[in-house]
Amino acid sequence: MQVVVQRIQTTWTRRSRGGSEAAVRVAAPTAFELPPTPPPFLHDIIMREEDDFTPESVVGALGDAGVRLREKDGKLLVQALIPPVFAVPPRPRRPPALRLELGQWLRWQLNYRTSDERETEGWSYHLHTFNVAYGPVAADVFLGTPTHLVDERGHLR
Repeated sequence: MQVVVQRIQTTWTRRSRGGSEAAVRVAAPTAFELPPTPPPFLHDIIMREEDDFTPESVVGALGDAGVRLREKDGKLLVQALIPPVFAVPPRPRRPPALRLELGQWLRWQLNYRTSDERETEGWSYHLHTFNVAYGPVAADVFLGTPTHLVDERGHLR
């Protein structure tokens, strides 16, 4: 399967919801160049508030990507998954899975709000961006304009 998934996980607290800290968070990239790895693979990038949103990058297996991928009739069916712990904001109706043709790519964004088990630390906020390409790709494929864009970001109080 000629598939590359780039998952970018950005995490922050109330501190980065306004002011200069928010400006740093908002300026965090939604795409990066790919490492020189033959497909299929997951390019996982994590950016945390406590690290000033400095990207940490690892390459892994597609099974850990957080998206459902299925090839059928020469197309790739893609659906971003939502783990049960990330229920807020409510999503009464989610968009359907998207079909990619060879040479196409999509960007799918979801955001969440969670609290720790004891609720002593307050809320933490998460933005997950999935860039998914089907077919042979260049290292800079995700730096351009996606063929499809799915924006499931909701208002996080």
